[in-house]
Amino acid sequence: MNFLSITWDPSLGIDLGFFTIRWYSLMFVAAFIIGLRLMKKIYIEEKINLEKLDTLFMYTFIAMLVGMRFGEVFFYSWDYYKNNLLEIILPIKRAAGETAIFGLIEGWKFTGYTGFASHGAAIAIILSMYWYSRKHLNKSLLFILDRLSIVCALGAAFVRIGNFFNSEIYGKPTGSNLGIIFKNSDAEMLPRHPTQLYEALCYLFLFFILWKFYWKTNKKEKTGFLFGLFMIGLWSARFFIEFFKEAQVDGREDWIFSLNTGQVLSIPLILIGLWLVLRRPKTSL
Repeated sequence: MNFLSITWDPSLGIDLGFFTIRWYSLMFVAAFIIGLRLMKKIYIEEKINLEKLDTLFMYTFIAMLVGMRFGEVFFYSWDYYKNNLLEIILPIKRAAGETAIFGLIEGWKFTGYTGFASHGAAIAIILSMYWYSRKHLNKSLLFILDRLSIVCALGAAFVRIGNFFNSEIYGKPTGSNLGIIFKNSDAEMLPRHPTQLYEALCYLFLFFILWKFYWKTNKKEKTGFLFGLFMIGLWSARFFIEFFKEAQVDGREDWIFSLNTGQVLSIPLILIGLWLVLRRPKTSL
């Protein structure tokens, strides 16, 4: 018997009898609730009308869901979705003999939305914040991104914990007796790197750094610094941890220069972060 590895076999979620609350969804909701409380504290500090916080929530929530979904479709799975366009926008999947939506559609089954990409969420949130900052705050894009990045780092940690509960985005075999055996997955039953927890810990550490910089230093006065630090920290962690992950898309594990899709997409975001941290602000974005 292997006493050095841990067999991970969680339930799908909290079974209410008529509905199951999935752990991933629970972590998602927790991230938004805690994030809103932290942003409220920041808005009070900045003397911003708290009514604008509800609008921020709406913009961020919609942008994240749309961005994550379309990021998965176009960055990772276009070969599949180009022949199944309906599945991009509806939470159903072709399945012979199945019935979905109260028996009204034959040959389909309800799956919920599966497949999300954080790179897509990053792009969509930045675009939505440009509109939000201009229309509702009358401040620069980087002003809101500096502050939103703090809670996004914490939210990213919650999302990866949700991935751990779901036994998804797991790592490669460790090649030793140390590691996690993800029993509730399609993976071979070998001790593996818990890459979800690696990322969650990195993002949690990044959150505390950004939080401290905001409250204990004057770095928030340097427009773009906190957001740049967020971009460097989050996407660098993602880049290096990808070396320990199983490939998310077959054939993309060594896409460009032996780097996978996630790593290639992270590079320009890291470079943007470096530029923001090192630049001398002259004009606001």
